[in-house]
Amino acid sequence: MAAQDYYEKDYYAELGVPKTATAAEIKKTYRKLARDLHPDKNPGNTQAEERFKAVSEANDVLSDDAKRKEYDEARELAASGAFRGFSGGNGGGAGGFDLGDLLRNARSGGAGGEGGLGDLFGGLFNRGGAGQQRPRARRGADVETEVALSFDQAVHGETVPLQLTERMTCDTCHGTGAKPGTSPHTCGVCGGSGLTTRNQGSFAFSEPCTNCGGTGSVIDQKCPTCHGDRTVLRTRTLRTRIPAGVSDGQRIKLAGKGEPGLGGGPAGDLYVVVHVGKHELFGRTGDNLTLTVPVTFPELVGGTTITVPTLTGSVSLRVAPGTASGRKLRVKGAGVARTGHAGDLIVTVEVSVPQRISAEAAEALAAFADAVEEDPRPQISRMVGRSGRHAARDDA
Repeated sequence: MAAQDYYEKDYYAELGVPKTATAAEIKKTYRKLARDLHPDKNPGNTQAEERFKAVSEANDVLSDDAKRKEYDEARELAASGAFRGFSGGNGGGAGGFDLGDLLRNARSGGAGGEGGLGDLFGGLFNRGGAGQQRPRARRGADVETEVALSFDQAVHGETVPLQLTERMTCDTCHGTGAKPGTSPHTCGVCGGSGLTTRNQGSFAFSEPCTNCGGTGSVIDQKCPTCHGDRTVLRTRTLRTRIPAGVSDGQRIKLAGKGEPGLGGGPAGDLYVVVHVGKHELFGRTGDNLTLTVPVTFPELVGGTTITVPTLTGSVSLRVAPGTASGRKLRVKGAGVARTGHAGDLIVTVEVSVPQRISAEAAEALAAFADAVEEDPRPQISRMVGRSGRHAARDDA
């Protein structure tokens, strides 16, 4: 990527966030895009792979406060015309302007200073000048994965294996990209800087050397494992404990379990998204469990005692005479247990209406209806009666 392309590239648009986006908003947006575009989820889809690389590059800059500040400053300078009005050439004299020289001066203590634009561009172009051969320490990328648990596993907690596919330093060449027993040599085109200069109108721009790919070195015999890429995709298995009481859709952070850092930097974090299956009987609202128990009409009228299951066994509940269908009964502490807290079990009693009844039962129901003179719908009956009288007067 040329220096001009760098400050003209809109990383905010790449992620689909405004320039005023907070670090949390950038992080959330990147994770969603990375999850949707990850090569594991889109095998053989080159377009998704390119988008994945683009959003990763944008996140690498915008998620780092120092890099983001320098990137914003470079774009503001470009927008203000600070890079215009200079004659072409290779950066010599007061009339010439070369971003490559600017960056080299920044690294040697000129404009930008240590950690300034030179350091930022140098890191992005994967090159270093004299005294800067060791790569800058950088935190590893965060990783997100998913795990599916049964209802009981989520309630009680479970130790699960997680399989992660990530890009790691090649063990065969130890990151040199060269066949074991050989080593890369300094590029003869760029002299090891990783950059070449091209003129474009009144500008002179530095861009990655096409001969060495911007690395500053050429590999004659490539590593048979990574084929010169210096990194490989590797799958690793990690066992972790999912805590008791985890809910569906919850994200669990495992600090330092993401991708390893570069240049001695710290590892990123691993985020585990939990998907919880449904239970055949219980529902769940927060830490409370819900259960619907069918009962007969005589049980509601005369009262009864019912036995209902819990997560650890069963419990008996008294249904008082005259209980209405839909009444909720609470069993304290029989819900989902977390550290220092347990939810309740909410039992809803619901009258069970048979689809078919015998002739004897039909006769008994009719006798019951005759014996019970109470109107179950008094308010509705009164309103219907008033409506009938009004209609009669209108007809008259």
